[in-house]
Amino acid sequence: MLLGTSGGPPWWNDSHREGVSSAVVVGDKYYLVDAGDGVGKQIKKAKLGAWDKDMRGPLDALVAVFLTHLHSDHISDLYNILGTGLQNGVAIPDRVLEIYGPGNRGALPVNYKGAKIPADQVVNPANPTPGTRETIEAMVKTFATDFNDRIIDSGYPPPRDFFTGRDIVLPAELVDDPNGDPHPSMSPVEVFEDDRVKVTATLVQHAPVFPAFAFRFDTDTGSVTFSGDTGPSENLVELAKGSDVLVHEAIAAEWVAQRHPEPRDAAAEAEYQHLIGAHTTIEDVGGIAERAGVKKLVLNHLVPGNWPVEKWEKAGANFSGELVISEDFDAIAIG
Repeated sequence: MLLGTSGGPPWWNDSHREGVSSAVVVGDKYYLVDAGDGVGKQIKKAKLGAWDKDMRGPLDALVAVFLTHLHSDHISDLYNILGTGLQNGVAIPDRVLEIYGPGNRGALPVNYKGAKIPADQVVNPANPTPGTRETIEAMVKTFATDFNDRIIDSGYPPPRDFFTGRDIVLPAELVDDPNGDPHPSMSPVEVFEDDRVKVTATLVQHAPVFPAFAFRFDTDTGSVTFSGDTGPSENLVELAKGSDVLVHEAIAAEWVAQRHPEPRDAAAEAEYQHLIGAHTTIEDVGGIAERAGVKKLVLNHLVPGNWPVEKWEKAGANFSGELVISEDFDAIAIG
């Protein structure tokens, strides 16, 4: 189920789309991919999970969370899942909700010209590139007042008892050069498995962001792959091979050119290069799905979030399967 289908941090004018987030629903449980703006309310509107006599909420049916990367538009409502989620089903006895995502980048990024962040502009110089585990630990410290009040006043357990961050571990040779080689060739790695799903992941091209992941969910009835944010990626093609559904991001190059017309100053050029180089255009996405041999291509994380639907339909030009331009709350059968 597509809970939110717009991409990027902007709150797009004249758009009904919420921030990017998806749920893989298997039976009476579900798994969350990313937690963009509005995800909590979208889970409620989608009627995932249900209230019961014990005041458990829709989050008690949530098994695990998978973060493709740590850009704000993919994690901006993560705290609502973890903190506000206390009253909505997260705090279940004998269940620790695991949040899987990228580990520490290990080095500050450089821009498309290889330039570094000026030293006096670095945020949190002691640890400027925290991964998933560290980000969630820092989030707990930030909201310590709230958590401690809930523990004292309402008898809730401490956060460590009901959620935790898990960095996806990769071989050392894949993560030793995040600036020089942010998209090394690799085979998929297993991240998670239970009696409903098996989740595998691969690195994708979203430099200077690193690591950035795509995820594949294999179930008894079929498989779905989520691209995350990425430019064209052979790693992704390998991960998605034979999937029933490929949920892939898309950006309108025409809009990018309109947003940053020539001549561009340094800041505009930097954003232009990122938008074009670290995302997949309408013209390219169909060919990627065709090479992966998927049956259905679902365009998601749409940038801009208010682009006319008929312009997105051009993505089907190089794809022989079924093309879906996603809308919030689209429910798509796997297999």
